[in-house]
Amino acid sequence: MVSQVNRNARRRRVHARIRKRLRGTAARPRLAVFRSLRHIYAQVIDDDAQHTLATASTVGAAFGGYGGNVAAAAKVGEMIAERARESGIEQLVFDRGGHNFKGRVRAVAEAVQKAGLLPPTRERRERDEPAAAAKGGKSGKGRKAK
Repeated sequence: MVSQVNRNARRRRVHARIRKRLRGTAARPRLAVFRSLRHIYAQVIDDDAQHTLATASTVGAAFGGYGGNVAAAAKVGEMIAERARESGIEQLVFDRGGHNFKGRVRAVAEAVQKAGLLPPTRERRERDEPAAAAKGGKSGKGRKAK
């Protein structure tokens, strides 16, 4: 009999693999994102001091409205970026928490990128600078252009 896939257990395994390589410091804290069916949560964490510096989520009266869609996630991204700036943070490391980088998780990341706290993704860089990528970019799989 084929065993049933436990999605949360899989997400936790993926998150453990990600956390092996990812560490938040006082200079560059970690932005951890957790997504449930109805809400999304974001925390800015200094792993060295084991201290949470800022939080934002769709739970509570401060947010208002439904928290399970992309628009709500983008709003949470703006809120966490604003609160991180108030704490004096200039740059973050993004931790997707084992979730796929699409939908609501991506909306949080893009909102924080627009605030200037995260470096742009490769896809966003190519979209924003198509002329620069065409001039000096590599052609194909690292091969020389003929």
